[in-house]
Amino acid sequence: MHNVITTLPRSSKKLVILSLDMAAIVVAVTLAIMLRLSDPWPVGMALQSVPFYALILIIGLGVSLVLRLPQIKLSTFDTIGAAKVGLFALMVSCLGTALNLVLPLGAPRTAPLIAGPLLFCLSVGWKLAASAYLERLLQRESPRTPVAVYGAGAAGIQLISALTKSLEFRVVAVVDDNPNLSGLIISGHKVQSPDDLADLARNGHIERILLAIPSATRLRRREIIRYLETLPCEVQALPGYADMIQDGVITDSLKPVSSDDLLGRDKVDLNIPQIAEVYQGKSVLISGAGGSIGSELCRQVLSCGPRRIVLFELSEYALYTIDQELQSLAEEAGIELIPVLGSVCDKPGVLRTLVTHEVDIVLHAAAYKHVPLVEMNELEGVRNNVFGTQALAEAAQKAGIERFILISTDKAVRPTNVMGATKRIAEMVIQDLQRRSTGTIFAMVRFGNVLGSSGSVIPLFQRQIAAGGPVTLTHPEVTRFFMTVPEAARLVLLAGSYARGADVFVLDMGEPVRIIELARRMIELSGLKVRDDTDGDGDISIEVTGLRPGEKLYEELLIDEEGMLATPHPKIMWASEACPQPAEVDELLVSLSSALASESTETIRIALDRWVEGYGKSGHSSDLRSIAAA
Repeated sequence: MHNVITTLPRSSKKLVILSLDMAAIVVAVTLAIMLRLSDPWPVGMALQSVPFYALILIIGLGVSLVLRLPQIKLSTFDTIGAAKVGLFALMVSCLGTALNLVLPLGAPRTAPLIAGPLLFCLSVGWKLAASAYLERLLQRESPRTPVAVYGAGAAGIQLISALTKSLEFRVVAVVDDNPNLSGLIISGHKVQSPDDLADLARNGHIERILLAIPSATRLRRREIIRYLETLPCEVQALPGYADMIQDGVITDSLKPVSSDDLLGRDKVDLNIPQIAEVYQGKSVLISGAGGSIGSELCRQVLSCGPRRIVLFELSEYALYTIDQELQSLAEEAGIELIPVLGSVCDKPGVLRTLVTHEVDIVLHAAAYKHVPLVEMNELEGVRNNVFGTQALAEAAQKAGIERFILISTDKAVRPTNVMGATKRIAEMVIQDLQRRSTGTIFAMVRFGNVLGSSGSVIPLFQRQIAAGGPVTLTHPEVTRFFMTVPEAARLVLLAGSYARGADVFVLDMGEPVRIIELARRMIELSGLKVRDDTDGDGDISIEVTGLRPGEKLYEELLIDEEGMLATPHPKIMWASEACPQPAEVDELLVSLSSALASESTETIRIALDRWVEGYGKSGHSSDLRSIAAA
């Protein structure tokens, strides 16, 4: 029954609310006449007051629509909703009184004044009753986990309020060790002593205990958790309301540290309305649409009002996930969303996709990006990152699309690993195609590490901290540039709006971050202390494991820093970088193609040493290969 009611169309729900409020007006006026005349059955006066009834219903209808009362959600009816109903009753009463005095409507002069408080009580009353009925249906039809909330402070009260509307949990007890709170009633639950939890747990009345005392010291929290762990039920410590609540339910995994907390700089404001003008009404293809950057690009492009978004992805699961996330949003916005399974290396396939769906803009985010994995799989790294980019870009040129934006990386600048080298060659391919293109605008976006993306150091550190450590890093002097996923995606869209051809866009990301400082910050923001190896004091230790094959101590964003120019955004820079001559690019691609055909990793490394600046000077040799193979 609860599902039947809650799944009714919104227009039907509005009609029901409006009808019941109009009925409340009729009842309130009738009761007011009865009170005014001290007559329990004032049929004659009621018939005489028909014009007044009609007029006050019209007034009530208009006031209700102005105050948007039909849009109140009954399951969350609160004091704000009650205040709106109070204003509704006051306005109906005052307007009804004024018109009743001026016009011969037949009703007693004081009846509208008496009807005002009655209308408020009736309207609020039926809404509260409906809310309670829906809550009862929810409890009866949804198998929710019975829980006890440990903590009756501000965080506990907020948690209990959220759980009241949760489909997953049902609060059956509230406990707190503060004697001043004992006996208080919170949302209908009496605050009990923690000693009562043992009986509740053993009798099966609760299955989980939620600890909601973020203000307690870590030592005190540990003491409480040690006691709770002796009980025959699950214990979950909740650090804070903002992290616990997402879309009205308790999240399954809690994030103790947000990406923005770890930037070490102010967030970049990339809210530029002009961006939407480039994508509005266009058909946009996003390769790698299910990845960290690709999926965020899909979300942000969706907000720009395109005509169509083509989700191009090799992974079936990743494509399914992003398609499910965006499908309803796209339908609501009237945007066509087309999921396409395919590889960027399949040139006929991507050309067919571009032509079939009349693509105007390509955002190329598909790539193998994990340095150690590509280091051990050079052939596939070259095939996907270099020739996949070439196939998609040449297909885009042949299809006559407007813009092609390559998502690159700071590891492409004087790279010491195969992944960075393949991305640099992909940049060369784009630069070379621009020289041969008369219509399509080709550009690239280069940025550093993305906080929280797949393969990022952040999720790794979070897992290690959650497991009690140690947190591992490859070298104490390693530094990296960092940005958030939304910043990275917005930069790509900015490039799409600023691009004029063969552009390289980079974000001014401030000073590079030392990874060891990032690890320390994450440990501390998690409420823990870095363990000192000398005396063993602290919670989590940091261990250095040694540089991985192809890893650099620091990254760069530009090959030639003298060629930097400003863009309309103060944090976005434009660079014009030299590219090998067309004959040299052709020779490089032929050499790599031959290496793929013969499956010769040695030929690939020789080509990278020759054509990619910085690669041969990196010490990337058989020594590194032997390390990687160990």
